[in-house]
Amino acid sequence: MVNTFYEGIIVSCCVNMIAVLGMSVMTGFTRLFSFGNAGFMAIGAYASAICSVRFHLPFVLSVLIGAAAAGIAAYLLGSLTIRLRGDYFLISCLGFGECVRVLLLYARDITGGATGYTGIPFKTTWLVALICAAAAFIIAWNLIHSRFGQSFSAIRENEIAAAANGIDVVHYKKMSFVFSAIFAGWAGGLYAHYLRHITPALFNLPKSCELVFTTVLGGLGSLTGSVLATLIVQLLPEFFGKFAEYRMLLYGIAVVIVILVRPEGLMGYKELPDLFKKPEKKKSTGGA
Repeated sequence: MVNTFYEGIIVSCCVNMIAVLGMSVMTGFTRLFSFGNAGFMAIGAYASAICSVRFHLPFVLSVLIGAAAAGIAAYLLGSLTIRLRGDYFLISCLGFGECVRVLLLYARDITGGATGYTGIPFKTTWLVALICAAAAFIIAWNLIHSRFGQSFSAIRENEIAAAANGIDVVHYKKMSFVFSAIFAGWAGGLYAHYLRHITPALFNLPKSCELVFTTVLGGLGSLTGSVLATLIVQLLPEFFGKFAEYRMLLYGIAVVIVILVRPEGLMGYKELPDLFKKPEKKKSTGGA
């Protein structure tokens, strides 16, 4: 048996890891920044909770429906906004996340409003969370090492050149956006079935900022960097409990330091196994 305190830390790390892995694929490989992923987490959390409580669906099916609902919302939003450039796309996602939170507050008959949604069965144990985090990493790893991942990387390196080589930039950007939302919805569904009582305040703008910060800290283009950054971001407040209320201030300072000292993040474009590879020796060409 795992102590309740440690179980909470494990579940929190795994849930956020899933959401950050989705952000890493989107931001690290197609250069889309979104401050609305907490909204997708909220959709996944509430959809899965309603399926479990009102319709008595199995836990796995409820979480899958929550993830699918987030993916559908991202597809609809992406169809309208994916062609927007730079800050405009970011702001539209930010607005979407806040709209979701406000709608959850006012839809009291369905969501419970500000008091929250209760009666959710406890299903997300530490073991379930670990299995889901491992599965999420494997899925993301296989995606970025597939033909789709190569197209993502091409867009990251040079969007114009990728389009010139026949890559449908808009399609692949939308695909990465939907993938990120599905992972966020998945994380939200797991979180709801751990907390058993969710409120819209859990999925606010600071939560979206935390996901973006963790992705940048790990390295834009490194899945193992995202895992490492998630562990750092989630575990450090546990060691500095007195400063927990200043978390967002500390995150902001940390972002500035990372950008100034190591703009590519902790891992940059490298994965953890790359650090243990021996550098190839250059073949010497004999002189005359």
